[in-house]
Amino acid sequence: MSAATVLTVLTTTDAEDKARDLAYGAIRAHLAACAQINGPVTSVYRWEGEIETAHEWQVLLKTTAARYAALEAWLTEAHGYDTPEIIATPVVQGSAAYLEWVRRETAE
Repeated sequence: MSAATVLTVLTTTDAEDKARDLAYGAIRAHLAACAQINGPVTSVYRWEGEIETAHEWQVLLKTTAARYAALEAWLTEAHGYDTPEIIATPVVQGSAAYLEWVRRETAE
């Protein structure tokens, strides 16, 4: 398998405990092999015609392309936002051992 079969998936939420719940839930369900929580970060965005500023926590999840749809569905259901940020980026290179570990940890 190529490195591109591994993805990093980013989401944000408005509280550290919510970020932790998203991270632990995705790991427990084998939808992600690893999750990193960063924050708070300051987000500036337009919502319903207004420019908003908020403190958020980022959750960066490592998964495979094969598990992405299930992870996205789970995040959408578990998330508290009406329109949560869920974006995926392919991993183009990485340690073969680490990439294999991600695949093993997310196998159905």
